[in-house]
Amino acid sequence: MPQKTMKDKKIGVLLGGLSAEREVSLKSGNAVYNALVSRGYNAVPVDAGADLPHILHEEKIEAAFIALHGRYGEDGCVQGMLELMQIPYTGSGVLASALAMHKLYSKQVFAAAKLLTAPFSHFRRGELIEIDNIPFSFPMVVKPVQEGSSVGVSIVRDESALPRAVESAFAYDGEILIERYVKGMEVQVGILGDRPIGAIEIVPKNEFYDYEAKYSDGMAEHFFPARLEPHFYEKSLLTGIEAHRAIGCRGYSRVDLLVTDSGECFVLEVNTLPGMTALSLLPEIAAKGAGLSFGELVENIIESASLAIR
Repeated sequence: MPQKTMKDKKIGVLLGGLSAEREVSLKSGNAVYNALVSRGYNAVPVDAGADLPHILHEEKIEAAFIALHGRYGEDGCVQGMLELMQIPYTGSGVLASALAMHKLYSKQVFAAAKLLTAPFSHFRRGELIEIDNIPFSFPMVVKPVQEGSSVGVSIVRDESALPRAVESAFAYDGEILIERYVKGMEVQVGILGDRPIGAIEIVPKNEFYDYEAKYSDGMAEHFFPARLEPHFYEKSLLTGIEAHRAIGCRGYSRVDLLVTDSGECFVLEVNTLPGMTALSLLPEIAAKGAGLSFGELVENIIESASLAIR
């Protein structure tokens, strides 16, 4: 009997969800759904709420393209549910998804892999934050431990602005990081099929590549390839794939770096489910670095869907 391919399966495009990044996920998911249908796949959009297992069962979904961002979608929760239901899915498995989403644990993994990451202090809600106990000076970056798309992130340049930044970060999570600010070029490395396909430079109109700059047209300039000296560019690609592998990712990811003038590559984070909107970076890197149209990228990803636990 011939082996069943993804075009023979009913694919659920998981979108929306319950996180602070719901609106972005809806855009990613709809773009993915339209691309799959246009390429002959039997796909349906599935809003990933609390009733997700019931919907997947009722719709007889045989494979899942995960187009979720943030909590309950990018952090291993949905991946674990799909493993239990024996539904192959796109992207990284449970452990890699959880590690990548948790900025404290991912930093510890990067450090163990001898990758550079900004010095930091970790705080839980209710703990006293004393400037004298933070082992670096201003400016600092304050961020929630488990959010994406720069939600709740602030750059703090003096002590007077710190309480508001801390309050903003704690609004999204019970744990935060306060990092030493690293001045460098914002570079994002696309990974597809366990190899780097290119590095793009981001020049935001705002102070940093925040939520507005990521999802508002005209709020950031993109340069591909990143305007780095050739050996620094190769180093950024190598750092990207090393971070991807250190976390244990599979299929695809986007690795965010800060590259200093001296060529140091600081890993900010690994995105196991990078955005797939019209303004998203992985599709742009794939098009310019690997010659893949958006539809070809989506097809490449869905054809890699599998179960991580066998």
